[in-house]
Amino acid sequence: MSELINNRTHRIQTMKEIIRHLHQGKAPDQVRDQLRQLVRETDASEIAAMEQELISEGMRVEEVQSMCDMHTSVLREVLVQPIEPFIPPGHPVDTLRQENIALGEAVGRMRTVMRRVAGLPDAAEPGEELAAWRQGFNDLMDVEKHYQRKEHLLFSCLERHGITGPSKVMWGKDDEVRALLKTLGEALAARGASAAEWRIVIDTVAEPALAGVEEMVYKEERVLFPMALSALTEEEWGEIWEQSSQYGYCLVEPRVGYQPPRPTDPARVAAVSSNESLLFPTGALTPEQIRGLFGALPVDLTYVDAEDRVRYFSEGPDRVFARSKAILGRKVQHCHPPKSMHIVEQILEDFKSGRQGVAEFWITLHGRFVHIRYFAVRSAEGKYQGTLEVTQDLTRLRALEGERRLLAYDGGREKVA
Repeated sequence: MSELINNRTHRIQTMKEIIRHLHQGKAPDQVRDQLRQLVRETDASEIAAMEQELISEGMRVEEVQSMCDMHTSVLREVLVQPIEPFIPPGHPVDTLRQENIALGEAVGRMRTVMRRVAGLPDAAEPGEELAAWRQGFNDLMDVEKHYQRKEHLLFSCLERHGITGPSKVMWGKDDEVRALLKTLGEALAARGASAAEWRIVIDTVAEPALAGVEEMVYKEERVLFPMALSALTEEEWGEIWEQSSQYGYCLVEPRVGYQPPRPTDPARVAAVSSNESLLFPTGALTPEQIRGLFGALPVDLTYVDAEDRVRYFSEGPDRVFARSKAILGRKVQHCHPPKSMHIVEQILEDFKSGRQGVAEFWITLHGRFVHIRYFAVRSAEGKYQGTLEVTQDLTRLRALEGERRLLAYDGGREKVA
């Protein structure tokens, strides 16, 4: 019996059945006791495999996501930490872990301030306490950089190894934390509230937000990082390291000591020499000219091929949405949070079927008016070849009035001597 219990396939199957029972409404304590009896221990890779199999068998990502915290609670007692290889200071996982430590300290400082606020007389209006609370919140919002690097770099590399389910679930949980923090920020912007009112904010808004941050730290430390360390190659870690700086770092800077390997994949090197031109029906351009041309356009371009994989994005100086080279070759569905996945799928389906050829959206982002358009790319015979995303900040153009007929420079681009 012990051989069966300790068999990896059996453990995964057992966990799947227990998690299904949990989703069907079985009491967590009852499920936890059953799991403890049947599975002595498991690791991050088995939990990831369990989640991925559940999704592959038809359980919606949103359903797994909605019960994710309860899953973690049930699995904590049997989850073991594997012996990990030496991680030098400055390695991407080392940096993520240092950030998690800093996030934990920020959460602790906020809770200290919240206790002070909660201890004030009901009618009192917090002064210095509220200022310190808001400062702590500002520090905590640095978590966005941590999540961006995880979602766009680490998840991209995991997907190359067929690990997609856990990434989707964790991205959805990231979005839940973002929503909780946004609500807390809106509450902290209030003026003139009494200590009694702030105690309600603490119980209903602040604590759930801080608990969400802490729960994600646990999931990363016990599931995501061990899984990634066992799956990713040294070259992929070097790739993540090289591209991390464009997203920034959360509360701490990377430590010194990690030496990323040099890229060895010849497929990553352009096949066309710098002095060789590509011929088009209306002219010819060298690779350097093409790069300069796309970089000069006042729009951001991203191209997804017929297999739904990201193949190209432009490198303009003022991109609206940051892009990482890690997304190249990645399924475009995995480049979006789960809550917007259905929109992506609908656009691709409509473009492939020929029902539609253009989809457009406009949003307000950090005070900017952003126009986003998607175009179906087709061959001369009308065969679907992919989708082009064109994003443009139209804030300045929307404000134009009257006419300008005389030459004038606005200083939008750096002058060249």
